[in-house]
Parts: sequence; C-alpha cells; structure tokens
Amino acid sequence: MSLKQKFVLIYAPLTKLHLKTIERKYYSLIRATIEDELQFEPDVETRNRKPLKQPVTFEAEWGLRFGPDNRFRVFYDINIESHEVHILAIGVKERNRLVFGGKEVKL
Repeated sequence: MSLKQKFVLIYAPLTKLHLKTIERKYYSLIRATIEDELQFEPDVETRNRKPLKQPVTFEAEWGLRFGPDNRFRVFYDINIESHEVHILAIGVKERNRLVFGGKEVKL
C-alpha cells in the first residue's frame, strides 16, 4: 500500500483580510475543511471541489465550497511538482453574490 504525499498549504497574505469579514465562529470550520480537503489529492474533482471554468479575479484554477448552505468558497491553485496548494481567496457566497474581504466579485 502506497502512502499519499501530503500537500503543503500556503495561504496568500490577502486571505487574512478575507477572513476578517467572516464571523469568527466559522474560523475553525474553515481551517479544518481546508486541511481535510486540500492536503491530500487537491486535484481530484468531487461534488464540492471542482476546476473552475473561468479563472476568477484571483486567477485561481480550482474552487472548494463548504459550510452551512455551502456558503463558503475557497479558490486555490495547485503545484503538483512541489506538492503545494496555494490558497488565494476565502469568501462567502450569498445568493448570487460572491464576497471577499467585504468586496463583491462579479461571477
């Protein structure tokens, strides 16, 4: 049985600003979900983790949705060679609005 190599999670500095606009009670959920979903096989498509058809403002290639009513979004890139996942944005989806750091991003 082969062991899967763990990916290193690298957060963009901008993600700290994104988190400040999210209620503190969700921080542990966000951290745990990112670790659970993206440390092993972040490039495997699932129901809530998909490659993006169009890069969003942050030039991310992948998106992850989770949380109550799937309201949280994490956009990220993967570097397979160095086993790194770059977390580029953490936001909240409210109906047809996607908000990062208090600023709405057009879909």
